[in-house]
Amino acid sequence: MLRVMLAGVLVGVAAVVTPPAAAEPQTCPPTCDEIPDTAWPEPWSLPLNSRYHWPRLADVAQPAPQSRFKFEELCRTPRQRDDPRDYAVAAKAVVAHPDGQWQLQAQVLHWRGQTWHSGDVANQVFVAAVAALEACQVTAPEFSPSITTAQIDRMAAVISGPQVVHQYLVVNPANASIAELVLWTTPGADGVPLVRWPMVPDERVLEAIDAPLCGAYLGSCGS
Repeated sequence: MLRVMLAGVLVGVAAVVTPPAAAEPQTCPPTCDEIPDTAWPEPWSLPLNSRYHWPRLADVAQPAPQSRFKFEELCRTPRQRDDPRDYAVAAKAVVAHPDGQWQLQAQVLHWRGQTWHSGDVANQVFVAAVAALEACQVTAPEFSPSITTAQIDRMAAVISGPQVVHQYLVVNPANASIAELVLWTTPGADGVPLVRWPMVPDERVLEAIDAPLCGAYLGSCGS
């Protein structure tokens, strides 16, 4: 009888201490040495989600030391000496599809330390990236960039050439972070992608990748 009673008590204790099925979202602080889960945009907010059903980016993201932006690979942009991205906390999510379909890459970079300094570093990286994109045809003549949105803290561009690329980049100096989203495909023989690009405003996409940074890096964007 005593064993039965003890067993019942242990079952009750186990039920009390069983952890919840879903953990609380990550934020910074305290997880500032990695990119918080909440820094990634929601799949439903990304272009072509109705076609490709993008995964939760935090689930496929990997650390990305010494990372580069996607357009730099295509444009063969020379890597600058002492690139500030070499000491950023960075993660990259890549979703691959067969040739002819749209591919996706998202990236978040964060610089630790006092934001008066680290925020300035993030802004310098953003400004340098915009300049490098504008010079793409100099380093890679087969690609032709067209900047469709150019603001002090956000940029969107379409790059035409052997691949069709939609590049988005935002900087948030208040939390010393940069977010990138890029989708690209290889057009068919007629120069037209197999899946037509949707008519989606740049600002909607840029806001989708910028807004999560405020929620991930607590206290960085005011009330």
